[in-house]
Amino acid sequence: MKKRQLLTAAVLCAAFLAGGTTALAADNSAIHSGVYVDGIDLSGMTRTEALDALNSYVDEMGEETLTLHIGDNELTPTLGELGLISTNEDEILEEAVQLGKTGNIIRRYKDRKDLEHENKNYQLTWALDGELVTDYVNNQCKKFDQEAVDATLKREGGSFRIVDGQTGIVLDADSSITLITDFIENEWDHTNGSLDLPVETDYPRGTAEKLSKVKDVLGTFTTSYSTSGAARCQNIATGTAHINGTVLYPGDTFSAYEAVSPFSEANGYAMAGSYLNGKVVDSLGGGICQVSTTLYNAVLRAELEVTERSNHSMIVTYVEPADDAAIAGTYKDLKFKNTLDAPVYIEGVTSGKQVTFTIYGQETRPSNRTLKFESVTLSTTEPGVQIIADAGQPIGYITRESAHKGVVAELYKHVYVGGKEESVTKVNKSNYKATPRTITVGIAGDPDLSNELQAAIATQDEATVNATLASCVARMQ
Repeated sequence: MKKRQLLTAAVLCAAFLAGGTTALAADNSAIHSGVYVDGIDLSGMTRTEALDALNSYVDEMGEETLTLHIGDNELTPTLGELGLISTNEDEILEEAVQLGKTGNIIRRYKDRKDLEHENKNYQLTWALDGELVTDYVNNQCKKFDQEAVDATLKREGGSFRIVDGQTGIVLDADSSITLITDFIENEWDHTNGSLDLPVETDYPRGTAEKLSKVKDVLGTFTTSYSTSGAARCQNIATGTAHINGTVLYPGDTFSAYEAVSPFSEANGYAMAGSYLNGKVVDSLGGGICQVSTTLYNAVLRAELEVTERSNHSMIVTYVEPADDAAIAGTYKDLKFKNTLDAPVYIEGVTSGKQVTFTIYGQETRPSNRTLKFESVTLSTTEPGVQIIADAGQPIGYITRESAHKGVVAELYKHVYVGGKEESVTKVNKSNYKATPRTITVGIAGDPDLSNELQAAIATQDEATVNATLASCVARMQ
């Protein structure tokens, strides 16, 4: 009887083994019943079918939105826009396909029996694409940034009016990126979400108490442009208007170039004469250097710190040598810093072909302290005459450009207290190139006359050239 029972058990075991092997072979490409991922039933699916199902699910989750509150503003990107991905999809899928099909016979049998009693539900883990989140925060969320507007001054009718500042907000981009990614990785419940992004308050500078200190004239200077044409007058008025009303708080640095540029018709400028490579040429904004020069002299008298200044390439006529301050592209600029303990206000006015800059602030210098600025010429270079033949112009054509004397000069600051000189300081040393008086003579025409003119030009003697030119013109008539 015992033998018969053992034999029966052996047969059953063999049958089970045979049946199990057959079942494994049949089900090897399909996921067992009762296997889920994030609640998605993968029962009976092949690996490919399960992968398609999970990819569709990830795409579906990418349509969920995350509302981002930025102060009083909000954005609602989809999670797909932020690069939503599942980080363990392949790992879960591999395990789901193999569940009940790997290990020894007892292990496989147990796994299958467990699935009959309780479903196996794997959980996906989620993350965002860091580059997409960073780009979204910097390009979309940061557009709501509002820098504070400092309190300022308006000068009206000879007195100052205080204009209150405005508070701004600035998004903390780094903290926002971390907050968004951490939320999806650790808190997201697979539905639409909402976050308040961290913003910092940007407070304006300036109070009524500080700005009320601005009432004294610290320095003023005027230059004349009475011989200027309409275009140059327009440029001086435009540049002055761009600077007028500037308030500099303690520690602020002012750039004249940044204040008056760009030099375009849209910004109020016209074509007028300016210096370029030792010549006078027409350019948009020609004459703007008279604005910076006038301002420079007001700054010197206010005793603010000049941090950058360049002289012109050639001498100018509206101030003494070494008194000028040129602007040329970004390589020549007038910059100065408010080194005082109170704000300063820059007023620029044009009237009667004169430009005046006045710097207001809080006067702390003794009332018996006065300043004097002295231009000292160290050397001069006579420009001479240069006569040029122009084969592109006919005989009889002649133009003359004025000369510019070469000068080396220094500017000195004298300080007097109670009428007695207390100190003398060299402010700058300036070198101005000599530019010859240029005469251009046309030589195109009769070869014999042309040769005569070229021979006269070779002497570089103006009287000889004038006489020869007159003779040639007479013989052509």
